[in-house]
Amino acid sequence: MTDTALLHQAEQHCARRGVRFTPIRRRVLELIADTSGGLKAYDLLDRLATEHAAARPPTVYRALEFLIDQGLVHRIESLNAYVACHCPEHTHRFQLLICRDCGRVEELHLDEINDQLASRAHELGFQVQRQTIELLGLCQDCRQSLQR
Repeated sequence: MTDTALLHQAEQHCARRGVRFTPIRRRVLELIADTSGGLKAYDLLDRLATEHAAARPPTVYRALEFLIDQGLVHRIESLNAYVACHCPEHTHRFQLLICRDCGRVEELHLDEINDQLASRAHELGFQVQRQTIELLGLCQDCRQSLQR
């Protein structure tokens, strides 16, 4: 999905939910979407500060919190970074494949895995409040470059 299509999708998503997709939130999403891997908050702040002198950490963290709440961005827990979500209408039970060499991140939606985990947690009387499934490894391109 192109950045333009992603931003248009985000605008429509926010409009349907009746929430404001402000210029700063839009720009934060755009900067994250321009990165093939995860983008850390302070890297995001550095990029944003070149355009908006008033950009400060709370500005970035508030925008990130909004984007996460709306399902437009995912936090990569293991990297403390953020990646754009290309399917915000999904239920947001997801898994991330993270390449340890190039940093590329792919989002999966294997609902059967999530259902099995939720079922087992329920059987054990455990209430899941947040779930993060991240698989770290090598993408196909990096594996092929190692074989050369």
